[in-house]
Amino acid sequence: MDFTLSKEQEMIKKMARDFAEKELKPMVIDNDENSSFPIEAYKKMGELGLIGLPYPKEFGGSGGDYLSYIIAVEEISKVDASVGIAYSVTTSLCSGGIFNSASDEQKKKYLPDVLSGKKFGSFGLTEPNAGSDAAGVVTIAEKKGDYYILNGSKCFITNGPLSETFLVFASTDKSKGTKGLSAFIVEKSFPGFSIGKIENKCGIRSAQVSELIFKDCKVPAENLIGEEGKGFGIAMKTLDGGRIGVAAQGLGIAEGAFEIAKQYMKERIQFGKPLYKNQYLAFKMAELQLEIEQAKYLLYKAAIDKQEGRSYTVPAAKAKLACTDAAMHVTVEAAQMLGGNGYMREYNVERMMRDAKITQIYEGTNEIQKLIISGSLFR
Repeated sequence: MDFTLSKEQEMIKKMARDFAEKELKPMVIDNDENSSFPIEAYKKMGELGLIGLPYPKEFGGSGGDYLSYIIAVEEISKVDASVGIAYSVTTSLCSGGIFNSASDEQKKKYLPDVLSGKKFGSFGLTEPNAGSDAAGVVTIAEKKGDYYILNGSKCFITNGPLSETFLVFASTDKSKGTKGLSAFIVEKSFPGFSIGKIENKCGIRSAQVSELIFKDCKVPAENLIGEEGKGFGIAMKTLDGGRIGVAAQGLGIAEGAFEIAKQYMKERIQFGKPLYKNQYLAFKMAELQLEIEQAKYLLYKAAIDKQEGRSYTVPAAKAKLACTDAAMHVTVEAAQMLGGNGYMREYNVERMMRDAKITQIYEGTNEIQKLIISGSLFR
């Protein structure tokens, strides 16, 4: 498999990198400290065509390929992982679920505004008792005439306070467990829908994460995606793509921290020589670069498998596991290499370390990824 990037992919990579350096980097520390999201910068991403990258132009996308999108998430996350996850959730999860499973009419109604950056998108599956176990969903959707009435709540929903378009999963038949789960497109303006608690987080502090509350929420029957009872399959397929997006986020975090540590080791003088002249530290950096490179190829393999229509469930799990574990390991080591400075906010690696942890948890914990990978070995 040839991993050489095309001219178009190299152009997207440079565009995303330049955007991140110019638009995100100057305010990333303040946004982290204040838990404020750079909405205007995000809209510029839409204007550049980054958000709609992997989708056809007929639905408001940019007509690019999937690997280009993954590279863009990677580059954005090198600088600001909070924007990286907001981007991934909108493009991979909300838009991905709609694009893969909704009718053309639904796609044309909802995708253009989301893919242009005019509106944020969210994915509503997780509940207090339904994390890794989707069978624990207790949000209920009852059909009443031309509407479904939703009651329940979702938690830890990325972009929740910002979004106007939500892909939500609710049970239309509790007796069937996951086979009774159905998927709906919910608009922020629907009666009975509201935003609950906004979370105060350890990392990705700029990203807006909240509860979603449904209290006799009226959702038009035409906003059901596919058929009743097909929601679990839609959710799992969508999460496969989402895991590739989170893997790209994790890889970007690892690469960003690695570059900071590398530059620091060239400039910091101890015992009369730059830090990189210490063989132990130089060897440690070599090991970290190897870990990053291995993770990158698993990520790009998963992205290309999805792009070319091959099965990508297991490749996505491998990429997610490798890239997010690398993010955690590299950021911890980078903070250590910077010594006391590594613990200071102005050097960014402490933020990256906090951001890295959640990548091992959301979009399916890394234990779930091991479950998927090991399960594929013994079928």
